[in-house]
Amino acid sequence: QVQLVESGGGLVQAGGSLRLSCVASGSILSIGGMRWYRQAPGKQRELVAVISSGGSTVYADSVKGRFTISRDNAKKTMYLQMNSLKPEDTAAYYCNADITVLGIYTTKGYWGQGTQVTVSS
Repeated sequence: QVQLVESGGGLVQAGGSLRLSCVASGSILSIGGMRWYRQAPGKQRELVAVISSGGSTVYADSVKGRFTISRDNAKKTMYLQMNSLKPEDTAAYYCNADITVLGIYTTKGYWGQGTQVTVSS
C-alpha cells in the first residue's frame, strides 16, 4: 500500500504565506517526478508546480516568483512554500507522485487526498 498525505493548508490573509507538505509512505522502491495541483470550486484541476527526482522544477505562470516547490528524498516528502498569497490561490491542493512499489517494479501515479487553502482579501 502506498499513501500520499498532504498537510499545511488553512486560512490566511492575502499577502500571507503557507507551507504545504506531502509525505509518501508504504512499500516504496523509488519516487520519480512529484507535482502539486490545485482545484478551485467550479474549475478544472490545474498543475501548479513540478519537481523531478533530480530537483529540476517547473511552475505555472500564475505562481512563478511566489511559490517554491522542493523535496527531501530521504524523508519521501515534497513541499510547496507559498508566499504573497492572493485570493485567487484559494483551492484544494493535491500532491501527485510517480512511485515504484517494492516487489512490483512498475511505476504509477498516486494522489493525495488534498488540503484546503483559503486566502481572504
